[in-house]
Amino acid sequence: MSLDAERMSRVDTAWLRMDNDVNLMMIVGVWLLEPGITLAALRRRVEERFLRYARFRQRAVPDLLGASWVEDEHFDLSRHVVTTKLPRRRGQDERAALKALCAELAATPLDPQRPLWQFHLIERYEGGSAIVVRLHHCIADGIALISVMLSITDGGAEPPKHPRHAHGQEHGHEHGHEHDWLADAVLRPITDLTVKAIGMYGNGVARSMEMLAHPQTRFLGSLAVARHGWQVVHDAAALALMTDDSPTALKGKPGGLKAVAWNEPLPLDTVKAVGKALGCSINDVLLACAAGAIGRYLHDLGDDPAGKEIRAMVPVNLRSSDKAWQLGNRFGLAPLVLPIGIDNPIERVYAVRQRMAELKGSYQPLLAFAVLAMAGFLVKPVQDAVLNLFARKTTAVMTNVPGPREPLKFCGSTLRQTMFWVPASGDVGLGVSVLSYGGGVQFGLIADTALCPDPQAIVERFEPEFEKLLWLTMMLPWPGEDGAAA
Repeated sequence: MSLDAERMSRVDTAWLRMDNDVNLMMIVGVWLLEPGITLAALRRRVEERFLRYARFRQRAVPDLLGASWVEDEHFDLSRHVVTTKLPRRRGQDERAALKALCAELAATPLDPQRPLWQFHLIERYEGGSAIVVRLHHCIADGIALISVMLSITDGGAEPPKHPRHAHGQEHGHEHGHEHDWLADAVLRPITDLTVKAIGMYGNGVARSMEMLAHPQTRFLGSLAVARHGWQVVHDAAALALMTDDSPTALKGKPGGLKAVAWNEPLPLDTVKAVGKALGCSINDVLLACAAGAIGRYLHDLGDDPAGKEIRAMVPVNLRSSDKAWQLGNRFGLAPLVLPIGIDNPIERVYAVRQRMAELKGSYQPLLAFAVLAMAGFLVKPVQDAVLNLFARKTTAVMTNVPGPREPLKFCGSTLRQTMFWVPASGDVGLGVSVLSYGGGVQFGLIADTALCPDPQAIVERFEPEFEKLLWLTMMLPWPGEDGAAA
């Protein structure tokens, strides 16, 4: 092993080893640019900006104790930034062909002997160009990768520079022992001291994170300690004793072939207006529409969703916004139950709001992070067994990432549309992505074709569900300026 090797964090190690025959732990994204760009321009931008992050020149090397990041002595940019032709069947339009290519790449492993990322440039696409980006989840989570991708756009902020430590480690980065502080804090037995640390700042995972980062702070209030200690125990039991979600056509044994889909953007301001009128968040509205689209798809398939609920694992960010540029994974998972069996859109959005409110004071995301950290200690067969306990109780992975409100430029071209898809672990067959960008919000799906052969059929039901919610909201009584109904 090289002297410059860096130990991979326990959580990142768990993600590295989570690949299986039917699900690869890759985040796949697509950028649509207008006008088109050249391969030379893309390679130049990647070399000047992207490779400033040392991680993208490093290989992931597993060993008996976990894994390390090792400099790729034979790094070749031409292997990572490539042109790809868009294969088109007779009668197939460009958008359908791009979706088929994204699905194929999502099921194609990255070369484990090289850094785990790749850019695929389709030079001529809809009058411009398209870029498909693939990055292994062990490198970073979605929030960090959004920060990285923004940094390579025109005018993007450069990553902060830090003094080098011995063996190539950088102060403040997710390297060595520093980046494991959260895992160490969570994995300690919940003694009186740890319960006090977790409960000190009151409700909210973010405040607990701050306490765990600064354990020297004085503790407050024995009643608060007892209350939050009970919350930890309660949430740990809830995670361990989760019941199976409703059986539907979307659960079963995946086959490994993928299909992807996305819709045209909805106006973000309209979604905000609906949320404000109903006293709900944008998230509540979007998740309710996603639940409605899935329910309608199952209904039309002959799989009656009435009275059914499915569970989606929702990532919860555990890092502060000023650390978003750092690589590595710092997020927990919260089990969100989606009410796919509620037909009334208003009733459904309020049901989602209630479920989200129940999660806000929960330590389940923190405890799920602990499970991932613990899994990083285990040999792969035992890790798979632990993580499959979650997968068996879950139908989908669902994530919502906020992007910039104004359209970005890349190599002089306009980034007119972007979408990404999240990987699913174990035997989970459905990944749901919501992304806001440039004043719009998009809904995307990646599905295993054995469980959902046509995810576009779900995506196409998303906008009609939002339209129903919009019209019903407009029909509700609106307060006048004096507070009376208008």
